[in-house]
Amino acid sequence: MADKGRASYLRIFLIFAKIGAFTIGGGYAMIPLIQNEMVNRGWLDEKEFPNLIALSQAAPGILAVNISIFVGYKLRGTKGSIVATLGSILPSFLIILAIAIAFTGFKDNPVVIRIFKGIRPVVVALIAAPMVRMSMTNNSVWWQWAIMLAALAMTAFLSISPIYIMLCIIVMATAVTVFREKRPGNNTGRHRKEDGE
Repeated sequence: MADKGRASYLRIFLIFAKIGAFTIGGGYAMIPLIQNEMVNRGWLDEKEFPNLIALSQAAPGILAVNISIFVGYKLRGTKGSIVATLGSILPSFLIILAIAIAFTGFKDNPVVIRIFKGIRPVVVALIAAPMVRMSMTNNSVWWQWAIMLAALAMTAFLSISPIYIMLCIIVMATAVTVFREKRPGNNTGRHRKEDGE
């Protein structure tokens, strides 16, 4: 974690600018590059990253911007979150502006059409790779795998909104926690009381 202390505003900006400039597809496609940059630099650890993705997904707004805000804030507070966000969106803004200006002239070009068709499967792979890594890292027992696969099936095949899935999981997790706290023989509450004393 020594590298974290040397995260200057300029360095944060340049790292997120690199992520924004070299990630095709944005959003979920940025996850593997963000994970690689953040974890390798010691700014986040492997267990923090899935929590960051879940929080960024649950919060309103664009995933990449949310991630930038959270990481920037962790590194350098409010100013860090602003710098990280500017770094992540500025290259994309400039690139898409240039494309928008020039695209109308060659959007029907067969070569351009083939290029975009070739990019699509790469974007899918970029999205899938970090999901598989996070699954292997965080799903350690059978019921975690069952919840993950059930959520995947409901989202992919039943077109159920992820909002409802998240709400159901929150309710289930809360109910299980309350049940375990009130179960006879559970000393968690007693220990907490003793700690408070």
